[in-house]
Amino acid sequence: MPTITTSPNPISMSQAITDLIESIALEETALSHILNAEGEKLQKVLAMEDVSLNQILDVNETVMNMVTTVNELEHTLRDKLEFISNNLYYPSRESC
Repeated sequence: MPTITTSPNPISMSQAITDLIESIALEETALSHILNAEGEKLQKVLAMEDVSLNQILDVNETVMNMVTTVNELEHTLRDKLEFISNNLYYPSRESC
């Protein structure tokens, strides 16, 4: 399980931005695992021999609901990253 370490000392703005971007990356990784699990669930149901059409449709609906939820979370993560980029990240003049 990924962990984010904390320091007893105050952190710099640069470290805070790095931590925020790292947390977004960890959330993206978690969402990819969720989507993968949903795909595997659907594959398992489709591979079953005695599965009814209604059962397939029920599982498909739960997968669609999860994909919709993940999509909404993706938009939130994009908004967080845009906020960081537009409001917190100021590259030094030397790197331009």
